[in-house]
Amino acid sequence: MRIRTILLAASALVLAAGPAFAAPKKVADPAAALQQRLLTLDTHLDTPASLAFPGWSIMDAHTVAQDYTQVDLPRMKQGGLDGGFWAIYTPQGPLDAESTRKARDFAFLRASAIREMVAAHPESFALASKAADAAAIKASGKRVVYLSIENAWPLGEDSTLLRSFYAMGVRIAGFAHFRTNQFADSSTDKAKWDGLSPLGVQLLAEMNRLGVVPDLSHSSDRALDDALRLSKTPLILTHSGCKAVFDHPRNIDDAHLKALADAGGVIQINSVYVKGLKQSPERAAAMKALEEKYPEDKTLTAAERQSMLAERHAIDANYPEVRATFDDVMANLLHALKVAGADHVGIGLDWDGGGGVVGLEDIADLPKITKALLAAGYTEADVARIWSGNVLRVLAAAEAEAEREKR
Repeated sequence: MRIRTILLAASALVLAAGPAFAAPKKVADPAAALQQRLLTLDTHLDTPASLAFPGWSIMDAHTVAQDYTQVDLPRMKQGGLDGGFWAIYTPQGPLDAESTRKARDFAFLRASAIREMVAAHPESFALASKAADAAAIKASGKRVVYLSIENAWPLGEDSTLLRSFYAMGVRIAGFAHFRTNQFADSSTDKAKWDGLSPLGVQLLAEMNRLGVVPDLSHSSDRALDDALRLSKTPLILTHSGCKAVFDHPRNIDDAHLKALADAGGVIQINSVYVKGLKQSPERAAAMKALEEKYPEDKTLTAAERQSMLAERHAIDANYPEVRATFDDVMANLLHALKVAGADHVGIGLDWDGGGGVVGLEDIADLPKITKALLAAGYTEADVARIWSGNVLRVLAAAEAEAEREKR
């Protein structure tokens, strides 16, 4: 139903409700109403990291100002987020056997935490394993939980270990993160393999065999070239941006964007690498010290968590962050749509992993994106594809290839 039709119908109901002098009822924001009706998925939720915080619950309402988290069930309901791909993220470490074994164990524990969240709240969340599951889960009133892997480092040198993660629900997997590893060159590190490594090629073949969508976010342009050439299924960039808007190694140029679209793939626009920003030296030094004191892979006690939050609030007060804005995110999104088309663009804002900008602080603000897309001339059908249709099409293609390989 078109927005204009909705407004006309609402006006008719108001007129029919009473005499001409009756005060008109307030009409809900059409974009917010549409957001609630649409199947809305985000392809990169780092929220599983929050599950490890002592005393923190996905069921409780939180605020960015309070604890810097951006996703919980109350805000999912408020912003119309039906779910998405919950990331098993492992910060890159050394490539020796012992370090990789520890990373493997960490990744399995993180996958288990996601599944335990669903098991603890079956009235609110449901695991999804097929592309078709998402719509059915939304219809049931629950939130959609697919699993994804950000950084394949924990797989070590055994790409078949991906089968175990697939059994746990992983349906998207990336090769590298900020540093080059055994599978691929990172976009933000020195090249070692000139793209995918021999192990990376094996991992890509395993993804195709299983029905896992290959994610080239964080991987180098040459790795993307290799994956475009070798993959039997379309690729995804779960949380990336456009170099034409912000020239950063994490973003891709228009030529690669077109090649991705031509191969049936999708770029999911994030809210991190959207504008060139320079923080004060004092803030940069303070944040570095904070990260060293409380590393990403450290399990904090309740007291340590409170101390970390207090120190972070002090940094923000003393050295305010220079931040991008909602308009910067939309500039990336609209550029990608112009170059690749509405069939090849989606949303992966990197919530709880560094995402969020002024005007788009957390998932409660998602209807702003829908409103801006409608204002830019995109149809409801376009918006539906952007919010979930495109990623589910790519996942369905991966499923179909896996079925072919079984024959």
